[in-house]
Amino acid sequence: MTAGAGQVNDGQAGSKPQRLRGWRLLRHALSSRKAGTMLALGFSSGLPYTLLIGTVTAWLGEAHVNLATIGVLSWIGLAYSFKFLWSPLVDRLSLPGIGVLGRRKGWILGCQIVLVAALAGLAVTDPVGGLGRFALIAFVAALASATQDVAIDAWRIDVADEETPVELLSSLYQFGYRMAALVGGAFALFLAARMAWPVVFGLMAGLVGLVALITLGAPDTARPPSDAGAAMAAEPAPALRVAALVLVGLGWVWAIGSIAVFMVSMLAPAVPGAPHPSVAEFTRGHAPLIVLATVGLPLLVAALTNRMAPSGRASRGGPADHLWLALVAPLRELTGRLGWRVLVLVGTILTYTLCYNVWGSFALPFYLDQLHYSKDEVAFASKVFGILMTMAGIAIGGALFARLGRMPTILVGAVLPALGNFIYADLAEGAVHIDAFARASGLSALFGLVGVDARLLRLLMAISVENVATGIAGAAFVAYLSGQVSRSHTAVQYALLSSMTFLIGSLGRGIAGETIDRLGYGAMFRWTAAAGLIAVAFVLLDWVTAPREAAADTDAA
Repeated sequence: MTAGAGQVNDGQAGSKPQRLRGWRLLRHALSSRKAGTMLALGFSSGLPYTLLIGTVTAWLGEAHVNLATIGVLSWIGLAYSFKFLWSPLVDRLSLPGIGVLGRRKGWILGCQIVLVAALAGLAVTDPVGGLGRFALIAFVAALASATQDVAIDAWRIDVADEETPVELLSSLYQFGYRMAALVGGAFALFLAARMAWPVVFGLMAGLVGLVALITLGAPDTARPPSDAGAAMAAEPAPALRVAALVLVGLGWVWAIGSIAVFMVSMLAPAVPGAPHPSVAEFTRGHAPLIVLATVGLPLLVAALTNRMAPSGRASRGGPADHLWLALVAPLRELTGRLGWRVLVLVGTILTYTLCYNVWGSFALPFYLDQLHYSKDEVAFASKVFGILMTMAGIAIGGALFARLGRMPTILVGAVLPALGNFIYADLAEGAVHIDAFARASGLSALFGLVGVDARLLRLLMAISVENVATGIAGAAFVAYLSGQVSRSHTAVQYALLSSMTFLIGSLGRGIAGETIDRLGYGAMFRWTAAAGLIAVAFVLLDWVTAPREAAADTDAA
């Protein structure tokens, strides 16, 4: 499901385009310029994310970088949380030189050029001797990747038409993204078992370069006249808007600056006699304040501006107006519509994916360094078999929606990942319970017939439970967010709300890495499972407090 895909293009709302699947979908992609480009752009979006958030941790683990540092390095994923901050610039400005290629194409191609250079830069940088430089290059790559996502999402909406509707383009985007997850995950590990990591990342840079050639031939659309000025007539007076934007901006600048300063101090060479910075202490002291500054303060500002009278005058639609419409106006609508229940919504969003997002960056070091599986085994179990299990979980989630309804399925999606983490805790501590279940259920004998030994079966069973659970949870979470957004702010509200999951997940990874270093993987899995119970409590609270008429309207939609 894509958030408001049918809502974004109102002109297509009445038509029901044929849904192509499998090979028919791929054949259509190869025969249509727009659809084929969308497949390539989905690949270009998924490959750097897979490499930077997942695969690079296998390289760092093999280089014996400690897990606390890996956790801090995973904070480069915050670029995906903050991308809506500069999305108005992507929408309004053209890049010098290559901007003449097209409204969206210039940004996409520019980001791809930066990604090629950054991935090649990682390939020639030693992650041990030049860890600070390595982290800086990875951060630049994450910024380029997040900005590319903004431009690709906008391109998908802009070029949709009756022949290639936005639903088809969204499906192709997911298809390309999943292909990139296989290439950047399983295939990269397969290559790394046979060649050096720098060569692998050099090849990945080459793949992004090939997609950039496809981008050169992509269609594009003209920039429509802006209606931001007329929209501002319903907003508060300009002076009040500027004051509100300054408050929100100060909160974001402080949060990003605090994270950046700590990352620099964490990655800098140790000073003899000086205590090394503690991720756990920083997270305990700053994480609540960062969430308040980036989530709580904007919501408070939005709620207060709801009480202000509209200016009643159209403006010229300058940069400040675009920032207001992008950052504050969607939150004003949300707080005005939900009232105090917006706090329940934010609590659910911040915690729903916490128990599996937090430890995802440590999955490959866990499999390779802690459990000593080979790269080929991990490539098959985690990336090939695991992606199939995730797709199965998404299908099961769809079936649960049809049989149980929306809120029961969302509750199931909150409970199951926590149970999956307890299974991973057992895997980390010898898999006693996993082995007992495999013998009692006959799975040991069944998989033995195809040459899968007990050691590999443990990994397959744990990954099966985890990925099916997160597949169900992912489908439920998308449905939950889609049911919360307004038709008038579909794209922006969905981007703002979904970005909160990246924020809390990225902050949590730092303390998770330090927990692993101090207490081991088993303790980390149990703590993250317990954190998942917070999401269960928020879902139950949302279910109980939701007005009956609103719930009925959502289900009908």
